[in-house]
Amino acid sequence: MNIQNQVKEYINCLPDQKRSEMQALHHFISKIMSETKLWFLDGKNEKGKTVSNPNIGYGSRTNKYKNGKTNEFYQIGLSANTTGISVYIMGINDKTYLKKKFGDKIGKANVTGYCIKFKSLRDIHPDVLETAIRYGIKNEN
Repeated sequence: MNIQNQVKEYINCLPDQKRSEMQALHHFISKIMSETKLWFLDGKNEKGKTVSNPNIGYGSRTNKYKNGKTNEFYQIGLSANTTGISVYIMGINDKTYLKKKFGDKIGKANVTGYCIKFKSLRDIHPDVLETAIRYGIKNEN
């Protein structure tokens, strides 16, 4: 199954409200990152055990580890979770930046070093989310 179909299947399996919000966010992020790689991670490790929520990813970056190894990963991620939705902005060196810059402006969301987590789209300001995503894309390291 191709990645677009995996993403569609994942979103379609979600409960009604979360499905419509994830679909809207998928279109929103896809518009911002229209010319980038699309990812789907099913949340399972190499043994088939579930270790995380499924993720939709957008863009591509190279993770560099202290041991010298590297791997390709997405820049922006989107995932439904038990309490809402998470948007991941990967690759920002300053782990306090998102919270300092967007924490008070985005609305009712928990903002960490690389994640913006909220219950519903109606709880946040989409324009601020877009600014945070664009910042992450521009300042990816």
